[in-house]
Amino acid sequence: MKNIERYTVNHKLNIRHAVKSINESGVGFAVVVDGKNKVIGVITDGDFRRAILNGVDLNESVLKITNKTFEYVQSGFSRGEAINLLKSGKIEFLPVLEKSKLIDILREEDIREITSKSFSAKKINLPVIIMAGGKGTRLEPFTKILPKPLIPIGDKSIMEIIMDEYAKYGMTNFYLSLFYKANMIKSYMEYLESDYKIEYIHELKPLGTAGALKYLEGKLNTPFFVSNCDIIIKENYNKIFGFHKNGNFMLTMVTAMRHVSIPYGVCDLHKNGTLKKINEKPELDFLINSGMYILDPKALEYIPKDTLFDFTDLIRCITDRNLKVGVYPVTEDAYIDIGQWAEYKKAVSILQV
Repeated sequence: MKNIERYTVNHKLNIRHAVKSINESGVGFAVVVDGKNKVIGVITDGDFRRAILNGVDLNESVLKITNKTFEYVQSGFSRGEAINLLKSGKIEFLPVLEKSKLIDILREEDIREITSKSFSAKKINLPVIIMAGGKGTRLEPFTKILPKPLIPIGDKSIMEIIMDEYAKYGMTNFYLSLFYKANMIKSYMEYLESDYKIEYIHELKPLGTAGALKYLEGKLNTPFFVSNCDIIIKENYNKIFGFHKNGNFMLTMVTAMRHVSIPYGVCDLHKNGTLKKINEKPELDFLINSGMYILDPKALEYIPKDTLFDFTDLIRCITDRNLKVGVYPVTEDAYIDIGQWAEYKKAVSILQV
């Protein structure tokens, strides 16, 4: 029997705390209920992303983004009805209601049990480029000896964990861009004898966060993912690619929400220097660049050869030509940064659970 409370959030929560509950549940959605546990509607991580892109204040009520016209079945439902709804591809979960109260949640795995058939997730066979040439100075002195991509989390290196995450979605063709301690990284990856197809880009000098991609011009004819070697995004990569494809973007940035609390009163001034008001301990939300991207292969045309060139430079080149850059936001908990010690220690505790 499912723990129904795991799937519910109270209608009095603000958007930020409702999304936090979704993250903690790990299911990607929640059913919004009132004080008597009667169902008001549903929210998904997709609703959260749309709210962010539309500039909605996360301190507003969760009801602002609640979908009140959602698919559901009543208790005593027809199995055929439930199967057809879930197989349609339009929904990922199906609330079961009785007298307006949630009594169960049907998901894909439940339908497998009913039908004894496998509903495999759609695979996207796209190339993945991992930028692994940096010195990892934020992780010194450890990286004086061991390159950042090989730093362990449990019994695997950071590089392996990143690659395994992509492989869940059918992506097993990797290009590794190397510079610092390149031979050590290559020797380790060859020692693993994994099922992944790995090719190497050897930078002869530091080329920035995007410069090495120029070596792939003419070799790729599909969109491709790019990732820094010190970040993990716990998100549905099918959805990220769908966003990129449907938006017809030249480049899509995956961004992460960051919530910042300032522990002081912040002064807001008039132009003449007199005080307008004091905002006591304000809380702010920002979208930060996570270090994961999807690119159209045509974007490689805008990267100069053998030149220090960062993604900020590439994005500027694209927008200067009035081409579209997409922004795909993920929640704060979906973004794991391993590039500095405090975050590395946090990542170890998260990934070893």
